[in-house]
Amino acid sequence: MADVSVRPAAPDDAPEIGRIQVETWRVAYRELVPAPVLEGLSAEGAAAAWTQAITSAPSPRHRVLVALEQQWLVGFVALGPADDLEADDPDPATTLALAPILVEPRWGRRGHGSRLLAAAVDHARGDGMTRAIAWIPDGDAPTREFLLAAGWAPDGLARALDTGAGELREIRMHTSLADSPA
Repeated sequence: MADVSVRPAAPDDAPEIGRIQVETWRVAYRELVPAPVLEGLSAEGAAAAWTQAITSAPSPRHRVLVALEQQWLVGFVALGPADDLEADDPDPATTLALAPILVEPRWGRRGHGSRLLAAAVDHARGDGMTRAIAWIPDGDAPTREFLLAAGWAPDGLARALDTGAGELREIRMHTSLADSPA
């Protein structure tokens, strides 16, 4: 059995988180995100943003968690209170936003995503969160299927993001944390 775990991210994890984000997006989103956007990503720039997220989180309910297999950091998830809700969204004060949840493709299909999702839900429930949302690229079938299998569902909302090099359409998934087995 592999030695696997999930733990809170530390500042010195930021370079590896940045590398995983950039490399994973370049592989998984090459058909979804305009090429100039993917080409413009840098692991160093992403690492700087992740260092900020880890060391200066906006609230105690904002977290970055990392998945490990033995000594290797293989994936991560960021979570915190949702700040982009619709006027008629239920439970605005106790809605969690999950974004992103990524596992480096070469470490996929080993349960790391499920462990990250379960840990995020555990932290959210501990913080009194009752609902979770996640915006995902409309064509991101693997993430959509992963969340569906975990009890999430599309809630009918979609948005178009201007990437500066084209539009990226996203859909919103949601789940109740009271009912979710994740």
